[in-house]
Amino acid sequence: MGTQPPGQAVPMRSFVIMSALVAALAPTAAPSTHATAVAPPGHVYFWSEPGQMGAGGAWDYSPGGYKEADPHVKRHAYSFDSHAAVTVYAISYQRGGGCLYRAIRPDDYDNDWTAWATKFDGVSDSTMGCEPG
Repeated sequence: MGTQPPGQAVPMRSFVIMSALVAALAPTAAPSTHATAVAPPGHVYFWSEPGQMGAGGAWDYSPGGYKEADPHVKRHAYSFDSHAAVTVYAISYQRGGGCLYRAIRPDDYDNDWTAWATKFDGVSDSTMGCEPG
């Protein structure tokens, strides 16, 4: 196979080889089920596994009222990253009534949130009358 004179089309085989090479060298995105991500300003991310990873990816809370956690992180949030501008509160509903809260301050994070992982039910921008926990 020789070089083409100027102005002539590139043979199809060369095009296919070049396309395959570009595809092989291009970075690929990690699957969203295990991707770590930094929470954007104004948001708090929760993951189902330590190290800001887990099936289902990050669950996102943006301050403004209470939001029940998605099933993949409810009572199974082993890490979080907050870039909310205000303190938010992880909420845990207790058997027999009542609830607990845990304050999450701006720029707070925990890569192994074992102390609250199995208590986490949702997030609020207030303590919702709950007791510190």
